[in-house]
Amino acid sequence: MRINYLASAAAIALTIAACSPKISTDTANNTKSATIPIDSNVVIGTLPNGLTYYIRKNVEPKNRAELYLVNKIGSIVENDDQRGLAHFTEHMAFNGTRDFPKNELISYLQKAGVRFGADLNAYTGFNQTVYQLPLPTDSVAVFEKGFDILSNWAGLVSFDDNEIDQERGVIVEEDRQRGKNAQERMSKQLLPFLLANSRYADRLPIGNLEVLNTFKYETIKQFYKDWYRPNLQAVIAVGDFDVAKVVQLIKDNFSELKNPTNQRAREEYSIPDNAEPLVKIVTDPEFPYNIATVTYKHAEVIEKDEAQLKTKILTSLINSMLGARLTEIVQKGNAPFVFAQSSYGAFQGGLVNLDAFNSMAVSKDAKGLEAALKAVLAENIRMKKFGFTTTELERAKTNLQTGIDKQFKEKDKTKSAAFVQQYVESFLKGQPIPSIDYIHDFYTKSLTSISVAEINALAATFVTENNLIAIVQAPEKEKENLPTEATLLTWVKSAGQDVQAYVDNTVNKPLMEKKPSAGTVASEKKVDEIGVTELTLSNGIKVILKPTDFKNDQIIFSATSKGGTSLASEADFRSAEMADGLITSSGIGEFDESQLGKLLTGKVARVNPYISTYSEGLSGSSSPKDLETALQLTHLYFTAPRKDPSVLKTQLESMKTVLSNRLTQPTAVFQDTASAVLNSYKKRAQQITIPELDQINLDKAMAFYKERFANAADFTFTFVGNFKVEEIKPLLATYLASLPATAAKENFKDLGLEPIKGDVTKKVYKGLEDKANVTLVYHGNYNYSNKENLQLDALKAILEIKILERLREKESGVYSPGVGLSYNDVPKNKYSVSISFSCATANVDKLIAAAIDEVNQLQKSGATADDLQKFKAEENRQLELQLRENGFWLGYLQDAYTSNKNPKDVLTYLTTLNQVTAASIKATAIQYLNANNFIKLILLPEKK
Repeated sequence: MRINYLASAAAIALTIAACSPKISTDTANNTKSATIPIDSNVVIGTLPNGLTYYIRKNVEPKNRAELYLVNKIGSIVENDDQRGLAHFTEHMAFNGTRDFPKNELISYLQKAGVRFGADLNAYTGFNQTVYQLPLPTDSVAVFEKGFDILSNWAGLVSFDDNEIDQERGVIVEEDRQRGKNAQERMSKQLLPFLLANSRYADRLPIGNLEVLNTFKYETIKQFYKDWYRPNLQAVIAVGDFDVAKVVQLIKDNFSELKNPTNQRAREEYSIPDNAEPLVKIVTDPEFPYNIATVTYKHAEVIEKDEAQLKTKILTSLINSMLGARLTEIVQKGNAPFVFAQSSYGAFQGGLVNLDAFNSMAVSKDAKGLEAALKAVLAENIRMKKFGFTTTELERAKTNLQTGIDKQFKEKDKTKSAAFVQQYVESFLKGQPIPSIDYIHDFYTKSLTSISVAEINALAATFVTENNLIAIVQAPEKEKENLPTEATLLTWVKSAGQDVQAYVDNTVNKPLMEKKPSAGTVASEKKVDEIGVTELTLSNGIKVILKPTDFKNDQIIFSATSKGGTSLASEADFRSAEMADGLITSSGIGEFDESQLGKLLTGKVARVNPYISTYSEGLSGSSSPKDLETALQLTHLYFTAPRKDPSVLKTQLESMKTVLSNRLTQPTAVFQDTASAVLNSYKKRAQQITIPELDQINLDKAMAFYKERFANAADFTFTFVGNFKVEEIKPLLATYLASLPATAAKENFKDLGLEPIKGDVTKKVYKGLEDKANVTLVYHGNYNYSNKENLQLDALKAILEIKILERLREKESGVYSPGVGLSYNDVPKNKYSVSISFSCATANVDKLIAAAIDEVNQLQKSGATADDLQKFKAEENRQLELQLRENGFWLGYLQDAYTSNKNPKDVLTYLTTLNQVTAASIKATAIQYLNANNFIKLILLPEKK
């Protein structure tokens, strides 16, 4: 269950979505614009009781459906004594309904392979409460039961008194887990200010803790009676099913629901304009950054006609071009800001009914805030005064057209979940739902005709005289160096006075002047059972190919080789550690990053090299038509990495900014301590320090990168996606078989990065509020094999069920505990199982004891039949989905071929689930949840 609101002041500053200013008529002839048509593939209807439904047949993924219940109510409608009860009601829907007492609903769905949290979930916002239920459709009983579940949520929640009391603690812990930090403290200062002391400011979805702890049972029941009613609800169903049958299921399950006799009016609330600027400075001891934001509020626009839709296109182009200018400033290496952005979008992330033009700058320190903010605002003024250039616009148009073309090519492979979100917005806000055919046609025609004059006219409207909000957020230690509110406003008003028109330095060279001399395919082998072709190229590179039809316009690939930073010397380690990041930010060959971006305009091709602790390689993706470009990039990252001193300077400044306040953040200090303990205090696993930044040498970083990519024969490449083997082979021969290679084979070096042995407890005291974080780790040596991996996977899944039931449902002491698992044969066979949660400091010992008790119960009795069924059902259902995902096959095949596993094992995986029994779980728990190697890591607030 989630709360859909911005819990942090930083998030408020950072979250911007694409929207458009208000234009409602055709700007050319001032005639009424055509209405955007509704996609004919959507069946929309209303029951006699007022409930709306949206139904669409969609076969991706096959044998699956997305069912949603959308309520047009959220925290904004609460009475004073109900603050937080919209969200509390959402929780109670999972704690008992007429047809599913207590937790039977969750248990029933888990046995059908539906994961609680990952699949089955809900969220509450100011104006909506949404329940999501993905289900298989090849089980008629489960699919039909889904509509019974939705109708139970819609009008038949039980609100058992004992369950209400149990859930109070869970919601208090949700508030603790999400808050009790600098972001929440700053939000409490900022939100009333940002929301203009409107009703929104006093109706945050998490609510009022006093209300949550003391409200009477009848109060929440009355909220449910008042607001959960058919004429404020919609059922959305998208998936692989018969539409007529779904219409009937909705009628059968929802027609009995009735609206209350005396209905409360569903009032609409807004945030008032401000003629005078609103300015505020906020600080906190634990806040790590110096951030300045300037926002210009605009009226929200729901694009209902073609003129508004065209304005949305214009806005998207403006955001793209303005963002490119800011990125270019950073890439030059002399930016006065560490990070910056400006864009037109939704105010507060779309959670209130406003749009905004928002600019943000992050500076190295408070003394640099003025220069940082003015530099960002100067770009806004440059845009307002001089607009954009023709060449900028043509690039932005080409990239947008490429994106919409890609979406159009994938129209028959679009996932059901993507359609659902459109229909949610349609019900809540009246957002139109046109077909992709219409969108593609409209965008294509519009992009052809859009002029620089149109773009510049709209861009000039973003910065306004009224509705201005200026905010600075900073660490408390910077207080003396911060501006006053009056000074901040002066910065805003004086920025950009001397700006000149932007000069676009275009690029007209090809990525590669000359193709390399091609090698050959030396050998080929088919693995027909899994549709794989194995190639060995003339230079020794091994290539694994799996053509698929899962996506029409996608090819993804990766490459890997053993070694990584483990092979760097102690003296050069920090430089080696930064090598991949420096290379990827420096461009390639003779092109810097900005030039490379311009050169790749309209191309769907991405390649990112990496160097990890024990391996190096790259990941990439492309459309089929741009695969050659992606392979050219791959070739160049091996043979022509680019060195750029300005990139090192920029990255070091950014790192210093992050590190300078790191020790004020409780979670960062805790993470550093945990990393030290879990890696035997080895220096290489510890966070870099500011003095160590001076050790980083660009020449050493470049030399290490070249060393790791000098021998292509040591790499295994894997390609998955929409290609034909015979057509891709010449490209592989040209760009991969031509890479330099030797006969040498390298391996990694074991650095001893493993947890401290024994029974270890490490407490960290950092933080101002009543909040504790706990991580419990069982670890040790491991007999790495498919059989053992399966047993540990099952143990992890079942332990997760038991920990959730015990710590959340029974103890009411946590919100979302987690169980983690890792097992590796690199650099040696090791495993670790972790249990983590946050809680009140007074409950730490009790909850640790409860978690250990659940471990002991598994060691004593093994798994229950129900829990085994849940694990096997989830594995079965997830594998069905994964086998139709390019990403799954890429990861699976890369692992199989680089670890000398049998790639055909995936075909028999489900039959191996029979090896998981109550007895095997018991034996696995005894063997691996061993207290002899047990680490307790605990973060507690500072002692007073």
